[in-house]
Amino acid sequence: MAIEKITMPKLGESVTEGTVSNWLVKTGDFVNKYDPIAEVMTDKVNAEVPSSYAGTIQEIVAVEGEAISVGELMCYIETNQTEQKSVQQSHESFTTATTKNASDNSMKTRYSPAVSKLAQENNIDLQQVKGSGRGGRITRKDIETVIANGGIATLATDKPKETNNKPSMTSSVDYKPTMWIPPNYEGIKTNEGDKEISITGIRKTIAQNMVRSMTEIPHAWMMIEVDVTNLVRYRNSQKDAFKQNEGYNLSYFAFFLNAVAKALKQFPQLNSSWAGDKIIQRKEINLSIAVAHDQELFVPVLKNVDEKSIKGIAKEIHSLANKARTGSLSQKDMEGGTFTVNNTGSFGSVQSMGVINYPQAAILQVESIVKRPVIINDMFAARDMVNLCLSLDHRVLDGVICGQFMSHIKEILENISIDTTPIY
Repeated sequence: MAIEKITMPKLGESVTEGTVSNWLVKTGDFVNKYDPIAEVMTDKVNAEVPSSYAGTIQEIVAVEGEAISVGELMCYIETNQTEQKSVQQSHESFTTATTKNASDNSMKTRYSPAVSKLAQENNIDLQQVKGSGRGGRITRKDIETVIANGGIATLATDKPKETNNKPSMTSSVDYKPTMWIPPNYEGIKTNEGDKEISITGIRKTIAQNMVRSMTEIPHAWMMIEVDVTNLVRYRNSQKDAFKQNEGYNLSYFAFFLNAVAKALKQFPQLNSSWAGDKIIQRKEINLSIAVAHDQELFVPVLKNVDEKSIKGIAKEIHSLANKARTGSLSQKDMEGGTFTVNNTGSFGSVQSMGVINYPQAAILQVESIVKRPVIINDMFAARDMVNLCLSLDHRVLDGVICGQFMSHIKEILENISIDTTPIY
């Protein structure tokens, strides 16, 4: 017999940690290879973690509701192998591997919010804590061990060691601040009748990623107004026959995604990511879209949108929305996004500023189509108008190229007709 480790897998692009929402096994259970052993939540997907081995669960390490980093230990499993190993030998091997990783220290100063909060609440100087995680990263269990042992040098009373090493902030796809000190919320009290809602799972991870996006990315914003009267007439003339023939709706959103994909083809600068010392311009045009289900928000990806017809785009929107509603979105459905289009108009919004979907360079908000009086040839006319709002990463993009991009989308949408815009 041998003792093996099962660690947190990488569950999506730019995903660095996940929250164990539910263990599907308990100590002593036998599992086959690829059997699901735990449910994990991230901001991008809910997924089941399969067993990497066939064997008996020996020890569950990760706690339900706790966020752990990719590569960190979830549980031990006893496997049936030719080479005989004892549990003690396996644990010694794990300790040796951990010590080796600690000498790397590449992850030493990458603290999770949970670690930072525990350290602050208990006056623990993280610089003096030896991390047992990958690359020397300090885990929550490391902090809990320090607390159980009475703590070490505190931030309040101990003088920090003098050093010439100053914390640096690097801009790259893998960027994380050297330390995040959470604000003090002790002054916020609960009054009678108030309801306290624990921040866990998807909402917690979304909050962390939004802070990361707004902290690192210098956001700029612009908006244009588009006359989509021709689009509205064209879509309304086709929607009933389309629904009868295809079985799903011909949405306005499919036309907007088609126009965005064409504009990204013309202006690939917006289909990019900032990577520290370089900008990565993506070849594929994969559009991330927001899909809500109850209180959860998912961001699945439509792949190679520039190669799809409007009918093909509408079909994929329908398919991804159904998967979100049934909880069957896969890791593959969430990966590879290069640009985000958010259909905020479905909520009646007419103007909004989107937070960029890290590590992408821009996000486009498609607002609600409304009837407005517009002057045409010095006369008032009732027209269907929509606002398109673009948030951009000012490290990658400037107003000139983004203005040209938006003008190109406007031109495409305002010239839609049965002759110029085939659905099939």
